[in-house]
Amino acid sequence: MSIQTDIHADTHVRTLLILGASGDLTGRLLLPGLARLIGSGRAAGLKLAGAGAPGYSQERWSQRVTETCTDAAPTATVEGKAQLEALAAHTTFTELDVTKPQELAQLVNSLEGPVAVYFALPPAVSQRACEVLEPGQLPETTLLVMEKPFGSNQQSAQELNRTLIRLVPEENIHRVDHFLGKGTVFNILGLRFANRLLEPLFTSEHVEKIEIFYDEELALEDRAGYYDGAGALRDMIQSHLLQILGLLTMNAPATLGERDVRDHLGSVLRATALAGDPRTSTRRARYTAGTSKGRHVPDYASEQGVEPALKTETLAEVTLNINNSRWAGVPFILRAGKALGTARKEAIVTFRPVSHLPTGFKGTDSPTKLRIGFGPDTLSLDLDVNGPGDLYTLDRVTMAAELNSPDLLPYGEVLLGVLSGDPTLSVRGDTAEECWRIVDPILTAWADDEVPLDEYPAGGNGPEDWPTNCTLNQ
Repeated sequence: MSIQTDIHADTHVRTLLILGASGDLTGRLLLPGLARLIGSGRAAGLKLAGAGAPGYSQERWSQRVTETCTDAAPTATVEGKAQLEALAAHTTFTELDVTKPQELAQLVNSLEGPVAVYFALPPAVSQRACEVLEPGQLPETTLLVMEKPFGSNQQSAQELNRTLIRLVPEENIHRVDHFLGKGTVFNILGLRFANRLLEPLFTSEHVEKIEIFYDEELALEDRAGYYDGAGALRDMIQSHLLQILGLLTMNAPATLGERDVRDHLGSVLRATALAGDPRTSTRRARYTAGTSKGRHVPDYASEQGVEPALKTETLAEVTLNINNSRWAGVPFILRAGKALGTARKEAIVTFRPVSHLPTGFKGTDSPTKLRIGFGPDTLSLDLDVNGPGDLYTLDRVTMAAELNSPDLLPYGEVLLGVLSGDPTLSVRGDTAEECWRIVDPILTAWADDEVPLDEYPAGGNGPEDWPTNCTLNQ
């Protein structure tokens, strides 16, 4: 299953302005993703501008951009190499305090438009930068690109949405979820809606449960400044995993246009809620000292920059229900965490047992399972068949395939959508608020210590009594 992107697609945006030019996000993810995109020839003529606080310089910014473009050159097209050289040669840097009135607006108006303003900044700084902007200060073609987390709860998300909509129309606001690369999104939609074998089976009549896991081997990795104020629930479940849940459970849209896709995604998330009380439907834990990926990992509470009193979880699990006729009664289990012994990044659809298994079969009658892997995107189907030898004995077989692997990095796919003015891969404002509505009761219960903070050693699979540990090798 392969999704092809028009290699000659025209970009709508003429200048990409990155706020937070000296930051880790810009250097580690944004610039490499942009360089690969430029090198592919799909963003011809784009200009790049950086802005940041005093202490950084034009020279350092140019060096950073040049090094990234040089790294991308070996895989670039002939046209792409020329575009990379032009991008690096003409990029500009401006010292800027985005929280001061007038400064950001003046910079945007001085650049060739349409301009996409990428807020590669801490969420609180991004919000303050938007609050000091006034209606009419930005050209009407300006795009605002916001990183997650979009707010810290439903109320703050609503307030931020009201702030942004004063400045530009909704279609010009891109709330980035790099987890939703175009390949991942369309692989799921194609799998669900283009196969007669699967399309009618995605209902409560046939599905017993759906689990979405994102277990990472990586620990904190010097990200305490962000992660300790977020935790696994806000960092992964509230954003990425709820979006995947929506794609797996939404009804078929009429078209793959952004309006149809995002309308259906929003509809199913509006029907989603916690399955009962947070004390029985959620779990949280934090890693202690251990060994992960062959190296020692200190106790999370002793990591540099961590405030132990915050009780930030590094592993979170929630059980949700979707209250509509298609999915009534099906549990949806979402789990994400860090410093775990086995990377597990997949959605597992477990189907109900057959209504009758003829007497006489032996062996293990296991549920049929469909597994969708994320990064790389893979597909496997676990089935029971008659194996060699005894014809009456059931054996387990797995049919596997690799799905579309995009040639762009995740942030390159996101930026292509931004630069071409296509918001399909961005999170719409109402959907962002719904995702916070779903997790707000959990955050409140955890803040009140209604749910215990369990522990697990780094490099383990999580607390021993968590049922999701049992599915690791199934």
